[in-house]
Amino acid sequence: MSYLSNLRELAGSRMLLVPSVAAVIHNEEGHVLLGKKSEDGSWSLPAGAIEPGESPEQALRREVLEETGLEVVQARLLKVVGGKRYRHTYSNGDQVEYTICVFFCLTQGSKRPLDKEFAELKWFDPKDAIALLSLPYELDLLVKL
Repeated sequence: MSYLSNLRELAGSRMLLVPSVAAVIHNEEGHVLLGKKSEDGSWSLPAGAIEPGESPEQALRREVLEETGLEVVQARLLKVVGGKRYRHTYSNGDQVEYTICVFFCLTQGSKRPLDKEFAELKWFDPKDAIALLSLPYELDLLVKL
């Protein structure tokens, strides 16, 4: 059972502060990779919680591999975001407020989810991606540098 699952057993659906990571991955055309969540059909950057004992970069590498099948070969911290704007209530009523280390990632391998979190992976123009994301990431984070 994961650390977050253990906390949920104790806290119920109350607000939890969750340190997390998110990956900005581009293709050659400058499109950004999003995953369609199996749970509710919403779109997300490859992302997830940092587990105890993990550094943000270790969590990033693990989450990207699990959710996309891609291996991170280089990561650069773009920004840390959080606060009220990054609160989310899941369909089961669980509440979270994320503090997210957003990384730009160079990857290798073939994109295919290794876990069941994403039902689909798709490339989007950054302007289109912003409109789809459930969290309020800023456009400048998604544009290829």
